[in-house]
Amino acid sequence: MTDAAATRHGPGRILILVYGVFALSATARASVQIATQFDEAPIAYILSAVAAVIYCAATFALAKATKVSRRIALVAILIELVGVIAIGAFSYAVPEDFPDATVWSHFGQGYGFVPLVLPVLGLLWLRHTREQLPAESA
Repeated sequence: MTDAAATRHGPGRILILVYGVFALSATARASVQIATQFDEAPIAYILSAVAAVIYCAATFALAKATKVSRRIALVAILIELVGVIAIGAFSYAVPEDFPDATVWSHFGQGYGFVPLVLPVLGLLWLRHTREQLPAESA
């Protein structure tokens, strides 16, 4: 097993499954909200759509398990972490802009805080499975 393939083996399969569930649920939720209620909470619904795109990118990149896809996964997961922290804080600071919840509002409280924990686990998994450089000869 190559290092790149390690992202989709062992515990990586569970991580990909959870990302896939979030990709599917966030995409479905954002699609319905944008199609039927966009004028009620446009910021929240756009942010849900952005989260859905990021979850999809992370899911496919982790599952693809190539060197390029690892970079894509890293960027997607970093954006996800920054997003959930920023939107989580913003949703508490300016609650009137979030009359309806997003995946990331209140740090993912509506999803059992999994959106806050998931990127941390994703980054730890990418770190754990990174390619080890051979020791330099003396």
